[in-house]
Amino acid sequence: MAAKPTLGTVAKTAGVSIPTVSQVLRGTGRISEKTREKVLQAAKDLHYVPDARAAAMRSGENREIGFVINQLSNPFNAEVVSGVVDLLESEGYLVSIVDTRDNADRQGRQLEAFIRHGRGGLLWVPAIETPVETFELLTRQRVPTVTFLRNVRADLDHVGIRNAEATAKATNYLAELGHKHIAYLGGTDMSSVRAERIAGYESAVTAHGLSKTVIWPSEDNKRAGLNALKALREAHPEITAVVCNGDMVALGAVLALQQTGLIPGQDVSIIGFDDIADSEVATPPLTTMSVSPQKLGNRLARVLLDRIQDPDMPVTVSEISAELTVRGTTGAPV
Repeated sequence: MAAKPTLGTVAKTAGVSIPTVSQVLRGTGRISEKTREKVLQAAKDLHYVPDARAAAMRSGENREIGFVINQLSNPFNAEVVSGVVDLLESEGYLVSIVDTRDNADRQGRQLEAFIRHGRGGLLWVPAIETPVETFELLTRQRVPTVTFLRNVRADLDHVGIRNAEATAKATNYLAELGHKHIAYLGGTDMSSVRAERIAGYESAVTAHGLSKTVIWPSEDNKRAGLNALKALREAHPEITAVVCNGDMVALGAVLALQQTGLIPGQDVSIIGFDDIADSEVATPPLTTMSVSPQKLGNRLARVLLDRIQDPDMPVTVSEISAELTVRGTTGAPV
């Protein structure tokens, strides 16, 4: 196996000094165009890649960002990541993504690994039951950090969604269509996000003087949503409308209706949450609370860049309002 190329081997191949190679690759110094082309061609021929860690040690700046998220397999999270990566890569940053699966121990190991490898900043969905020591670690290490979705610390920048407002808006819409029996479907653990969404649903049910609230758990994936909707309908056949914790569980609920001979939007109305790409092209297209995940990822990345550029700026909290996007899975009760 050939030896790993270095500045020295690039310099030897190009017939120049090591400092000249360094200047060409960093775009500094007064180097002739002929010499610059020789160095770049030598680097290309040798497949030389600069050592970013060494460069970070020299400059004090690290261009790698860590993104610690939960359930990367959920299309909402994948679309947020896409928005984050698009913006950060355009600014010259590399993004490393890990999935904690909401496990605080796994999260602790991942964060320590990020710090050991000198990440320049952190985007983070804190796991449920994150210990205080984890927050203290990030504070002591002075890692620029922005929390996402779960706002758990007043001393960290945060980007999230006005969850209670959104589910109240969804429930109000269904009540105004004439639905008297509306359930909330999705989620299992009582994260701050789910708690806020349930609170919005409950407030709207109370405001409209509807029948008792029905909160039915389900993992946030399509298969779980399908099975949960069937079980919900069996236990509460009076339900004519459902507000869902996310689009994936909502899409599963739509499939459950179709499998049992019911028509989504006519026999039972379904509202999702997120507006992932699949929601618009589903059959029928899904009514949902839209937060534009990719744009949300852009905003998350921008807040982190602002923190990196100005470490002493005041802490910011940026929460967006979800917009009701009416499609084919809602309608007046029969």
